[in-house]
Amino acid sequence: MGKYKNIIFYICTIAFFSCLMYWFFVEGKTLEVGENIPLPKTTGSNMWENFTDSFLTNLHHPLALLLAQIVTIILVAKLFGWICIKLKQPSVIGEMIAGIVLGPSLFGLYFPELSAFIFPKESLGNLQFLSQIGLILFMYIVGMELDLSVLRKKAHDAVVISHASIIFPFALGVGLSYFIYQEFAPEGIQFSSFALFIAIAMSITAFPVLARIVQERNLHKTKIGTVVITCAAADDITAWCILAAVIAVVKAGSFSGSVFVILMAILYVFIMIKAVRPFLNRIAESQKGKGFISKALVAIFFLVLIISSYATEVIGIHALFGAFMAGAIMPENVKFRNLFIEKVEDVALVLLLPLFFVFTGLRTQIGLLNDIHLWKIGGLIILTAVTGKFVGSALTARFLKISWKDSLTIGALMNTRGLTELIVLNIGYDLGVLGPELFAMLVIMALFTTFMTGPCLDLINYLFKGKKSMIEEEQEDDNDAKYRVLLSFETAKAGSKLLRLADNFTHKMNGNKSVTAMNIAPVDELHAFDIENFEKEQFKHVIETSHELKLEVTTLFKASTDVESDLTNITNKGNYDLLLIMLGKSMYEGSLLGRLLGFTTKIINPEKLLNTVKGKGNIFNNSPFDDLTLQVLDKATIPVGILVDKEFNGADKIFVPIFNLSDFYLLEYAKRLINNNNSQVIILDAAGQIRNNIEVKELIRSIEQVAPNHITLYNEKKIEKEFLNSQDLMLISSKSWKNLIDTKSLWLSDIPSTLIISNP
Repeated sequence: MGKYKNIIFYICTIAFFSCLMYWFFVEGKTLEVGENIPLPKTTGSNMWENFTDSFLTNLHHPLALLLAQIVTIILVAKLFGWICIKLKQPSVIGEMIAGIVLGPSLFGLYFPELSAFIFPKESLGNLQFLSQIGLILFMYIVGMELDLSVLRKKAHDAVVISHASIIFPFALGVGLSYFIYQEFAPEGIQFSSFALFIAIAMSITAFPVLARIVQERNLHKTKIGTVVITCAAADDITAWCILAAVIAVVKAGSFSGSVFVILMAILYVFIMIKAVRPFLNRIAESQKGKGFISKALVAIFFLVLIISSYATEVIGIHALFGAFMAGAIMPENVKFRNLFIEKVEDVALVLLLPLFFVFTGLRTQIGLLNDIHLWKIGGLIILTAVTGKFVGSALTARFLKISWKDSLTIGALMNTRGLTELIVLNIGYDLGVLGPELFAMLVIMALFTTFMTGPCLDLINYLFKGKKSMIEEEQEDDNDAKYRVLLSFETAKAGSKLLRLADNFTHKMNGNKSVTAMNIAPVDELHAFDIENFEKEQFKHVIETSHELKLEVTTLFKASTDVESDLTNITNKGNYDLLLIMLGKSMYEGSLLGRLLGFTTKIINPEKLLNTVKGKGNIFNNSPFDDLTLQVLDKATIPVGILVDKEFNGADKIFVPIFNLSDFYLLEYAKRLINNNNSQVIILDAAGQIRNNIEVKELIRSIEQVAPNHITLYNEKKIEKEFLNSQDLMLISSKSWKNLIDTKSLWLSDIPSTLIISNP
């Protein structure tokens, strides 16, 4: 009876209170007498029509519409961003293009009814305000990513180049305005306001996009990388200060009318630097060493951001300048800024910023450029922008005695406009300075100048690609004779273990070996001011382990927009003999998505549609490999060793199961471990084919002659658990590993660590 007590209590409680509520509802009906309650509104003749009418009404509810817009925008933006990454372009270009695609230029042109349903005019106000919040958070991040300490230390040549890269295009922009003012300036806009906005649009450099390109191309360690990052930072600060002054002039209507606004802006900057910044530094010092930021502290910093944005909006120099300033005065402690950026950027960059791109796209009507004359003007705008920024920066750098190659590289990078340009253009559009036609031309200019950066850098590298010296050719010949191992790791701990494994394979080879430790980090997770510290932290344990092993190691770090492709490209082009990686966890393993995908494959076969996404590998198979490993196995042209780590420390005892004739290449790796690490190797003839194969028997005999008592042939069908537990490492082919997974073999839990080796 005791075990039914809870059930009886539960049923009685539900029944009693249900009856009590029913009595209240029945008695409550009597209270409606004389209340003049209207009949329910029904537009349909039956329940189904009532439901459909209600459903359609809910679809057009402002909140439902906004959520549908956000889903559509994020999906399309990420699709185009992914395409651009595959084309070796910054993802921001794809997101900018996605905005135009969803606007009247394409989606609205070919699907007007669907476009009007998803983006009705009355809903654009909500989209605009939400995108403005995203921009405020984005400008806050931009301000935080500026390392003012580096700017102070390395600002000599950089400031000269930066200011030259502003004054050149600024002057050309004013000149351009003189020729296009009468045709394109909106009615009632003074020439000075129009010219200033065109000039600032010509002068902008997108610091965030430039920083990502510098990191992705591994220029951050070079002098040119340091100079161009510092140039862009100085450019950003100068351009935003000029923009604030320009906005003040435009709103006031004249230079004289803007004096008080500019004076208030100077007072605001003084207060932020002299009062707010020291206050924030003291707060940050109180949190030093904690490794996290409390919610109270987050609230303080967000209040500073909002108050700063509010102050600049009220003063008349736009809320975005206040957000930028709030980020720039953040405490300079790198870890502190990183922690705060991590809290902000996911929401700002992933959720809210794509809304701005699409809102810009909805304003961009490329269809208005329906005349060859208008396209000529657009071409003139692009030519002016490129000449001013590219040529101005490059010639100034050359005047400062920087080489032609580096000068042109600086010019190409400083010509990157990206998202920052779109922000300026939207401000001009909101202020009524830019008309729809000119706005569309300038958006195309922003896209073109951002897109051309990558190809220009490739062209510059190609044009200045010199012949290799005899010394370099001799070094390459030496490297060809060496056994070259590349290990790629994600975490510092994984790097240390892979290095120990590489040492086991090459320990006694002395000068005939080359070991390279590589870390490829997603560029979106790095910040320009912190990249050196990040690299040091990643390689710290690897370098310590190399000293312990007395092993000379070459380190290679790369920031990447496409980790899988860069890993395979470096592997294939580097003339390596073996790639070592750690097995990661599949993105579908143990997840609801994984279970759903497994279920859908029983009903439909999406393989034909999606099997090209990851190359020949099929993401819908129950693969024992994670997606990165599948990509590497699919595209690598050299053997790949995948370590399944179970506290790997060394390879003294090796177990090599041979399941069929195609697995015999594993004996070459076993031989290397015997020769370089004195490993004891046990070979399991699981297929019973070794005794009948003369070549394999000869190979085993040759190993025994060099290292007697180091190799044992094992013919037992049944593998004892105790035996497996005594081994340090199992060498197995990638095909046999998959078979073991499919058959749910107990070996996986019994072997301390496993090295899966492919045979491309």
